Amino acid sequence: MFPYTRYFLLIVASVFLAFSIAVSASPRVEVIATDLNRPWSIAWINENEVLISERSGQLIHLDLSSTERTAIGNVPSVTAVSQGGLLDVQVTTLGDTLWVYLALSGVHDDQTTGTELWRARLHNKALTDVAQLYAMPLTTTSGHHFGGRIALDDQYVFLTIGDRGERERAQDISDSAGSIIRLNLDGSIPPDNPIFASPNARPELYSVGHRNPQGLAFDSKGHLYAHEHGPQGGDEINRIEAGLNYGWPTITYGRNYGIGTAIGEGVEKEGLEQPLIYWNPSIAPSGMTFYSGKQFPQWKNNLFVGALKAQMLVRLAFENGRLKQKERLYRGEYGRIRDVREGPDGALYLLTDSSRGQLLRITP
Repeated sequence: MFPYTRYFLLIVASVFLAFSIAVSASPRVEVIATDLNRPWSIAWINENEVLISERSGQLIHLDLSSTERTAIGNVPSVTAVSQGGLLDVQVTTLGDTLWVYLALSGVHDDQTTGTELWRARLHNKALTDVAQLYAMPLTTTSGHHFGGRIALDDQYVFLTIGDRGERERAQDISDSAGSIIRLNLDGSIPPDNPIFASPNARPELYSVGHRNPQGLAFDSKGHLYAHEHGPQGGDEINRIEAGLNYGWPTITYGRNYGIGTAIGEGVEKEGLEQPLIYWNPSIAPSGMTFYSGKQFPQWKNNLFVGALKAQMLVRLAFENGRLKQKERLYRGEYGRIRDVREGPDGALYLLTDSSRGQLLRITP
């Protein structure tokens, strides 16, 4: 064999080997379920069973091993208008009881609606002891900006509430619009909730100045993070701390729709918090989780955010104390990503926002 031929074959073999390694290392995406009607959130009952909320008002029980699905009975009624409906679902076990927490836009005789928090036991694929833990005191006919994400820890339940499309409400501390609230797990008000500088301040408020937060997650150290939609630009991620004001609409990196003019007083002001990161143009973030599993050790403690408008999954990581966008995954491949969660198996799961939505599983 001529020496040049030998060298050529060695180069080809090396390139093929490198390509094979790259392909084998790429994450695998499996379609686990289809024909979900505008799915909004997913929560695990155990390793093989999940609950999936559909914005129309259905709560679906899905067996991941068989893909058998059942509609859960006795779910509270919702107003499924525009962005409203059955929103987040979260599950926790207290003692021997499995509790299901639901965020939704409720039903009112006067045709108004607002963000609500409900809790129930799950028994024989039906909800029992169903109770409303919280409802916005001021409801409107708007179908916009409900927020509706839930985060649970051992003591508290946190709920995001959008400004309902009326931006000035986010700076009114006598109103819960445009806030993140904190309640005890039974819905009562924690006595150590932050005190805002007004005798009319709502006692459930934990943070204020939010536009439409649709992502809420704890990191491995128990710190709470939220992301929210900006208007035309200005989507952002914040670390949420008690009593802080995150600025909307006084400060924002977003602009007025269509005309592109500035909103509020600029992009910063003393006493108002700056985001850890923001997107301009907007990606329309929805769903968020910190990865802690074993299937992707290279992603340990990374933050994953779904995107509706941009139709992708965003991976972010902290470097030298700063949050940085590292990767944009699956751009345009699966449509609008509504939720992203880590499963008990260490895989990542995505829900796509469609009348024929899918549940996707990402594994190595």
